[in-house]
Amino acid sequence: MNNNNVIQAEGLTKMFGDFKAVNAITFEVKKGEIFGFLGANGAGKTTAMKMLIGISIPTSGAAHVAGFDVFTQAEDIKKNIGYMSQKFALYDDLTVKENITFFGGIYGLSKLKIKEKTKELIDDLGLQEVANQLVGSLPLGWKQKLSFSVALIHEPKIVFLDEPTGGVDPITRRQFWEMIYRAAHEGTTIFVTTHYMDEAEYCDRVSIMVNGKIEALDTPKKLKEQFKVDSMNDVFLKLARG
Repeated sequence: MNNNNVIQAEGLTKMFGDFKAVNAITFEVKKGEIFGFLGANGAGKTTAMKMLIGISIPTSGAAHVAGFDVFTQAEDIKKNIGYMSQKFALYDDLTVKENITFFGGIYGLSKLKIKEKTKELIDDLGLQEVANQLVGSLPLGWKQKLSFSVALIHEPKIVFLDEPTGGVDPITRRQFWEMIYRAAHEGTTIFVTTHYMDEAEYCDRVSIMVNGKIEALDTPKKLKEQFKVDSMNDVFLKLARG
């Protein structure tokens, strides 16, 4: 594995019976890169992500994440990545502070480190006044920003974001992307799935999956040039329509 690559996949495949959900995908993600992983619902991107984060064993192919093998070192992968999903992020019936403490413990941080990180995170997000409130009472945008920060609490090499801005307003989406840029600037690699094509423009490189295969992979600028269109939405439409 190239030392500059945080993810390297070669011929990665996942079968469900006779159905190829992910069909021999090959790509790499560089250190500190914001990598957009796009595709329509059912294209295979969530299945691919599950293999990369160590919760689904591939049928064939090879992949390394943060230097660890997806077949034999799934537990090491889990310790060295951050993960945020749109569906499940924080516990609504715990307070802001309790959520940070809980996830800090799961990620193996010491009590002292959790205390430091809790203060740093609450100050950073301006959540001092709601630190002892239940997360369930917070607006969705605040939950998402807190969830992202918690995914970074153990300073992972790479963070996986699965549709992180689904359902939030445009202003919160922009603020969220500012947090993504800052994390990438500090050296964290960002692997993000999104169905908002304008967000694809914010990524360093983008891959687009269609029917289990990666059909395009390049910078947004080069993809627009390649397909002779003005927006990533048009690139996506051209690929989806074959």
